[in-house]
Amino acid sequence: MGATSHQAGAAGRALTADRPSSIRNVVLVGHSGSGKTTLVEALALTAGAVNRAGRVEDGATVSDYDEIEHRRQRSVQLSLVPVEWGGIKINILDTPGYADFVGELRAGLRAADAALFVVSASDGVDGATRMVWDECEAVGMPRAIVVTHLEAARSDYAQMTTVCGEIFGAEDPDAVIPLYLPLHGPAGPDGHAPVAGLLGLLSQRVYEYSSGERVERDPDPAELALIADARSRLIEGIIAESEDESLMDRYLGGEDIDVKTLVDDLERAVARGTFHPVLMAAPATDGARQGLGTVELLELVTGGFPTPLERGAVTVTRPDGSARPDITCDPAGPLVAEVVKTSSDPYVGRVSLVRVFSGTLKAEETVHVSGHGLADRGHEDHDVDERIGTLTGPFGKHQRALTQCIAGDLACVAKLTRAETGDTLSAKDDPLLMEPWTMPDPLLPLAIEAHSKADEDKLSQGLARLVAEDPTMRLEQNPHTHQVVLWCLGEAHQDVALERLRTRYGVQVDPVPHKVSLRETFAAKAAGRGRHVKQSGGHGQFAICEIEVEPLPPGSGIEFVDKVVGGAVPRQFIPSVEKGVRGQAARGVAAGYPLVDVRITLLDGKAHSVDSSDAAFQTAGALALREAAAEARIDLLEPVAELAVLVPDEYVGPVMSDLAGRRGRVVGTDQAGPGRTRVRAEIPEIEIGRYAVELRSVSHGTGRFARAYARHEPMPPQIAEKVREQPEKGS
Repeated sequence: MGATSHQAGAAGRALTADRPSSIRNVVLVGHSGSGKTTLVEALALTAGAVNRAGRVEDGATVSDYDEIEHRRQRSVQLSLVPVEWGGIKINILDTPGYADFVGELRAGLRAADAALFVVSASDGVDGATRMVWDECEAVGMPRAIVVTHLEAARSDYAQMTTVCGEIFGAEDPDAVIPLYLPLHGPAGPDGHAPVAGLLGLLSQRVYEYSSGERVERDPDPAELALIADARSRLIEGIIAESEDESLMDRYLGGEDIDVKTLVDDLERAVARGTFHPVLMAAPATDGARQGLGTVELLELVTGGFPTPLERGAVTVTRPDGSARPDITCDPAGPLVAEVVKTSSDPYVGRVSLVRVFSGTLKAEETVHVSGHGLADRGHEDHDVDERIGTLTGPFGKHQRALTQCIAGDLACVAKLTRAETGDTLSAKDDPLLMEPWTMPDPLLPLAIEAHSKADEDKLSQGLARLVAEDPTMRLEQNPHTHQVVLWCLGEAHQDVALERLRTRYGVQVDPVPHKVSLRETFAAKAAGRGRHVKQSGGHGQFAICEIEVEPLPPGSGIEFVDKVVGGAVPRQFIPSVEKGVRGQAARGVAAGYPLVDVRITLLDGKAHSVDSSDAAFQTAGALALREAAAEARIDLLEPVAELAVLVPDEYVGPVMSDLAGRRGRVVGTDQAGPGRTRVRAEIPEIEIGRYAVELRSVSHGTGRFARAYARHEPMPPQIAEKVREQPEKGS
């Protein structure tokens, strides 16, 4: 913002902070392809964390992520890159932009105190980014906007700042204003004039980057004229957000407000989350040491973004749920840290990225690990003491040893064997628990089978480690379909899960069609006779029973009634008949799906004093039920889900049409905040196996939904017939 020079951090050494006021935690948010990772590399170069080849002294690179990211050319996990600028340690949290990895974004938001929204000058702002902005606004997180891809021929910075003002400043247009205007160089053969420098609106200085170094100079009269209107609007916006109520009167009275006063007010408004400046940035060209706008961006982060001390108090409880006073960011306070990410390293094992909210975390000490609230995702509650291994500061794949991590900072902890993402670390003699942050529900099922017997032996452990790393993934062992199901956020999420199973844990699995839990029931009353009579020398087998089957209301299950009179079936064999019919009901009577919601009444039968047995009457009971089914119409029941779809108002029509095409019944709509509608519907589960993917297409990435089991109801005959023809395919 100003022209103050800063000393860059030295490359190759572990960055530490001795007080929370010298830390800034910032998360980068933006859609896939917006340039977040490139921006991180540019900031690291400007701050001296890497050399011009993008490497530090030990050979690590800022973009050294795992092999999956290299192969896919896409970020799939949260990464931390610490840099130093002007004596301030900046923890830059780079998040994936693809919707399937929103869990990594949520972790980044939890660990950060401010957000940089990265938008492409050539691609604009997508709906998902806008939704994250609204979430940050709801909790008052400070935000700024960085426009990238200025080198693209179709980029238009002026238009992009207007779009940002309309989208991000809908509630307060004067709170989203650029701090700089671009200074264009000579136009190329295609007519596009690249951005070669910046015009500072507050400082009224020019910062040129065309030489590869940031060069500051006075503007010429033509350049001053270019910034006059934009400067006036910026000053008015800053004054409007100022806590000094007399400042506007002084400005309107013609007083020339001191630039330092304006900068101080700007930084305070940014830290409060009431003003959101727009900046621009571009990576360094070949041979250059500084990328366009990176110095200005680092100045904003260190001067305008809040310190951890300015974050509100954190609510904690004891592990048993009893109350505990809220904690603040105090290195001398009680230890409270949270695992925001868990990963596996082939050499050191499990590595936990933690944010320390209170106290000081020290290497080789014993801490209490509390994990609660994620049991529905396959994460068991636990309270254990564990000795942490080394404490390190990450940079790419490399870890640099630390002796401690104070409140407000982030570090990696090795060898916490029980700690999972979302768990709380605290002192063993004062165990505490932070409420886990909200994670999106995984709603796309992936049924899998082990590829071989060797894989089957390793599957359980591999899956357990996989879900321990990723709380947006849920593991289900379905007792009805007998399938192992990984519930994910999208197809890319599924692909990465399978690749991690194979490459990290050595488990090869095969995806199989996902089955929904179908049922069968009798549509009308029917009777059946089971006769099991065999003579094969010695003791034979003799059992005859007659039953009547009638349908019951949904949810009734299987009801067995004994109405035998006169001892036609001896009392000791009545339970045998019941066991036989219940066993056959569990196996199904028409298409191999469990029979439900019927009353089976045993009316009569015959027994033999020598050849009747428990096994014989079990077999007779099963035969009687099968005969009754052969004479009756059997309805196939399918599970129906209650669906709540949250979309912007403009997509309500397409969503309702899509639901109708899936045999869905819309039961109501209601407003769910400004410009958003919740559509409530009932829909067969067999129709929404891929709805997590398809809703994203229908709503252009802006829709969300929740589902809950409602009931089973009869499937339409034509669809039931197709299922009976191929019962093994399920859904």
